[in-house]
Amino acid sequence: MPLPDEHLIYPHRSYGMDQDRYAWRPAIERAPIALPSGAAVTAMIVVPIEHHPLNPPGKPFKHPGAMVTPYPDLRHYTTRDYGNRVGVYRILEALKAAGMKATFPVNADQLERLKPLLEAILADGHEIAAYGLSTTHIHWGGLDRETEAAWVAEVRARFDAAGLQPRAWLSPARQQSFATLDLIRAAGFEICLDWEQDEVPVAMKTDAGEVIGLPLSNELDDRALMIDRRQSEDEWAIQVLEAADYLTQDADRFGGRVLGFTLTPYVTGQPFRISALRRLLAGLGEMGVKAITASEIAA
Repeated sequence: MPLPDEHLIYPHRSYGMDQDRYAWRPAIERAPIALPSGAAVTAMIVVPIEHHPLNPPGKPFKHPGAMVTPYPDLRHYTTRDYGNRVGVYRILEALKAAGMKATFPVNADQLERLKPLLEAILADGHEIAAYGLSTTHIHWGGLDRETEAAWVAEVRARFDAAGLQPRAWLSPARQQSFATLDLIRAAGFEICLDWEQDEVPVAMKTDAGEVIGLPLSNELDDRALMIDRRQSEDEWAIQVLEAADYLTQDADRFGGRVLGFTLTPYVTGQPFRISALRRLLAGLGEMGVKAITASEIAA
């Protein structure tokens, strides 16, 4: 049965891309950028601090990492909880030993519950970013603007109450509506980690001013590769290092680049994967690739 004609007709269809947040351009036409350190590549390591409830509503879809089996899915729930109480501290130790800084997006509804973890993150010089309200508050095209604006305002209010002023935003499930960028910029968030449209920071237009989009690679996401695609921790680490090596060798043509990837506490924080993370961080250091925070990169 053929699709109805209206299925392929919508107001965002345009030349090059179906959005106008930034100008369309091939990489060969991009002016090279120089990283502050003078390095060819800088790493942006993102460590999401998220809570997955036992009974997620699943609307409009389940967040990646949500419960899998029928309620109560204690097996997956306790694994996620393990990440925020045990695994994440191994990641912090590995980052500290390697002299690397990371960005930690945190669900706003976890700020009160995870105070000791937040203190440890800040004590080591890492950056805390906003990660929406919760994993069940997913931004999408069918969400009315008033509701979404209220969610964003509540996120800002909760971080304010916790004495935190994050500049960077990551949407739950990295999902946005067409209004999300406008709303987060109006709430004071200047950096967005949802997109991966390039290998350099990209200035994106909003109704409230400019948002810097920093590239976070879904293709190098540890959960996607090791859980969804069932690759080994060594295969994952090798792919990140291969990407870093390629970008370094390519710097003469395209200038400095950003290599963004994710360390999920309940995935990489497992004891049998920490050695792979240590090798990965050491390998980046040997290439001269330093990991710094999202705000430092955007600056």
